[in-house]
Amino acid sequence: MCNILEVSKTGYYNWLDEPIGPRDFRLNKLDILIEDVFNEHKSRYGSTRIFAELKSRNIPCTRDTIAKRMASMELVAKATRKFKATTDSNHGKEIAKNLLNQEFTAAYPNQKWVSDITYIPTKEGWLYLCVFIDLYSRSVIGWSMSNRMKADLVVDALTMALFRRKFPTGVIVHSDQGSQYVSKKYQKLLKANGLICSMSGVGCCYDNAPSESFFHSLKVELVHDEYYQTRELAKSSIVEYIECYYNRKRRHSTIKYEIPHFYDSSYMAA
Repeated sequence: MCNILEVSKTGYYNWLDEPIGPRDFRLNKLDILIEDVFNEHKSRYGSTRIFAELKSRNIPCTRDTIAKRMASMELVAKATRKFKATTDSNHGKEIAKNLLNQEFTAAYPNQKWVSDITYIPTKEGWLYLCVFIDLYSRSVIGWSMSNRMKADLVVDALTMALFRRKFPTGVIVHSDQGSQYVSKKYQKLLKANGLICSMSGVGCCYDNAPSESFFHSLKVELVHDEYYQTRELAKSSIVEYIECYYNRKRRHSTIKYEIPHFYDSSYMAA
């Protein structure tokens, strides 16, 4: 057999002792780790985030190698889909200036917050979700859900953010020009707590890109795979995604693939 295959007897017996070569052994081991992370994050991670996760575990690898191994295993992160905006700016009320001007970085927590509203389909009808995000860590610090898109939706979410962040003052709070954000209730809460109102230009989604980005992740990584029978089931699912996954487990590209909750904590500890 060795003569026919043109291999040495020594090579054959070495192969019997160690059928897989060192390189193949390392790649097989890497494949297992990649698949573990991919499944742990429910197919939400592509090669870049998997690379960041393995790097944090001191696993020697490169992003290109991970991309190639994922392709060979046919591991594909969840696909992109479009979703509908919910802004109603045809209210004729006074609006605030755009103080951010698409400057979405922050030097410290509670310097700049952004907020927006989206909708979640359920068999019972729409469920509306409002979030407030700290631009320093991209943590979702306040959220609220309701079957009605009224002022209370944003007021409740901002109230949660204020309690969680221990009522900081001087924070720039940016949103679109939706009727909820120009309401007396919301504007009164801002002023009472020393917060500075900022608003996007009409119809310019780029003025509130971080909020759009969060909703994009939520829809692609969770909502588009679900068909919620009730609003309560949707609420439970979204709360788990925000509090247990997005804030505490998911690596965010804007903060160098760190995790929002721990990125905040590292600043506080410094």
